[in-house]
Amino acid sequence: MTSAPGGGKGFDLAALLAERGGERYELHARHLNHQLPRMLRTIGFDKVYVRAEGAHFWDDEGNDYLDMLAGFGVMGLGRHHPVVRRALHDVLDAQLADLTRFDCQPLPGLLAEKLLGHSPHLDRVFFGNSGTEAVETALKFARYATGRPRILYCDHAFHGLTTGSLSVNGEGGFREGFAPLLPDTKIAMGDLDALEAELRRGDVAALIVEPVQGKGVLAAPPGYLRAAQELLHRHKALLIADEVQTGLGRTGDFYAYQHEPGVEPDLVCVAKALSGGYVPVGATLGKDWIFQKVYSSMDRVLVHSASFGSNAQAMAAGLAVLAVMEDEQVVANARATGDLLRGRLAALVDEYELLHEVRGRGLMIGIEFGRPSSLGLRSRWAVLQAARKGLFAQMVVAPLLNRHRILTQVSGDHLEVIKLIPPLIVDEADVDRFVGAFREVMDEAHGGGGLMWDFGRTLVKQAVGNR
Repeated sequence: MTSAPGGGKGFDLAALLAERGGERYELHARHLNHQLPRMLRTIGFDKVYVRAEGAHFWDDEGNDYLDMLAGFGVMGLGRHHPVVRRALHDVLDAQLADLTRFDCQPLPGLLAEKLLGHSPHLDRVFFGNSGTEAVETALKFARYATGRPRILYCDHAFHGLTTGSLSVNGEGGFREGFAPLLPDTKIAMGDLDALEAELRRGDVAALIVEPVQGKGVLAAPPGYLRAAQELLHRHKALLIADEVQTGLGRTGDFYAYQHEPGVEPDLVCVAKALSGGYVPVGATLGKDWIFQKVYSSMDRVLVHSASFGSNAQAMAAGLAVLAVMEDEQVVANARATGDLLRGRLAALVDEYELLHEVRGRGLMIGIEFGRPSSLGLRSRWAVLQAARKGLFAQMVVAPLLNRHRILTQVSGDHLEVIKLIPPLIVDEADVDRFVGAFREVMDEAHGGGGLMWDFGRTLVKQAVGNR
C-alpha cells in the first residue's frame, strides 16, 4: 500500500487536490491537449476555479463569477443542485447490482417512462453516454429502419465529433483531415426545394436537424420543420431532431421543435442537461416501429448497445433532473427569464453600431456583431476582420470575464456571435448583472481606445502568427 498525499494509506482525494491542484495547467499541457492551456492563457481565461454552486462559481481568491455558458449546456440546473446530489448519494449507498448486462434494473425503465411522458408521440428509448452517441444511435436506427444509406444534414450544423456524427456536421473546420466520412449530404436549412430534390433520389433515410442551431444560434425558419417532415414522410424517410443542446427546457419548451405545432420527429436525441452536470448520459427516443425493426428478434437483442448505457448513477441523475424541472418550473423560468434577457439586449441594438442583432429562444441567445458605420470604428473593425473573423466577439468575451467576472464564449469558429446558454435557473438579478456588464464593454468598444482594443491587437498578432 502506498502512502496517500497528506500522509496515511490509501486514496485521499482531498489531500491529492490540496497537494497538486495548483499544477492543473502544467499537468494538462504535459499529458492532455497541450493547445488548451496555451489558448486559455492567450485570452486570459487561465483562472483557478475552486468552488461552484447554481449559476455561479468562485476562484481561489474568493471572487464570484456568473456562468453564462453552463458547460456548453450541460449544467441546465446549475452546479451541484442539492436534489441531484442527494439522488447520487442515495444510488451509491443503495449498492445496486448495476450493469450485470443480463437483468432488467428498474431505474432505466423509470427514466424512459418519465422522458416519454414529455414526448407523447414517441414510444421507446435507448440510453447511451453522450450527445454524439445519441446521434450515432439515431443515424444507425434510421438507416436500418428504412433500408436506405443516406442522411441529409444542414449547413452549419453541429451533431458531434465521432465519425458518424462528424459525417453530418456542417462545419468544415471539424471535418478537415478526418476523411473519408460517411457519404451523407449537406443542404441549407430552410431550403425545401433542395430537400425534395435529394428525396427524389430514393436513397435518403433521414434528415437530421437542430431546431435551433448552436453555431450562430439560428432557428429553423417558421414552418420549415413541419413542411420538411411532410416531405420526408411522403418519401418514406425520417425526421431526426437533435435536441442535445436545445432539449430539456433550454428554449422555453421541453423540446425546441415543440415551438412549431404539428412537428413530431421520428427520432429525438437528448443529452447534456439530462446529466445534472454529474454523470454523462445520452438518450435516443424513437417510435415503436423503428425499435421493432432494429431489435427484430432475440438474435438481435444486442445489435446496438453501450457498455455503460443505463448505468444506475446516470439514470438516478436523469430522474432527479426531471423531478427538479417539474417541481421548480424550470422550463417556465427559462422562457420568462430568456424573454427578459433577450428583450433588454435587443433594446441596445439601436444604441451601439457594432451590435448587429440579438436573437434566440428561451435561454439560448445569440448576440451578433457587425460592421460599424463610423469611420474610426470601421477601420479598426477592418483590421480585425482581415486578421481573422471572430476576433471582435472574442474581444467582448475577454473583458466580460476578466473585468466583470462573467463567463461567456463565441458561438463558433469565425463567427462574430456570442452565445448565451446559462443555467436555466438564472434570475432577474443575473440578467441585471449581465446587461450592466455588457453595456460597459460596449461603451468601451465604441470609445475606440483603451484596454479592449489593446487586447484586440494582441489577438491580431496571434491570428497572423498562426497562419
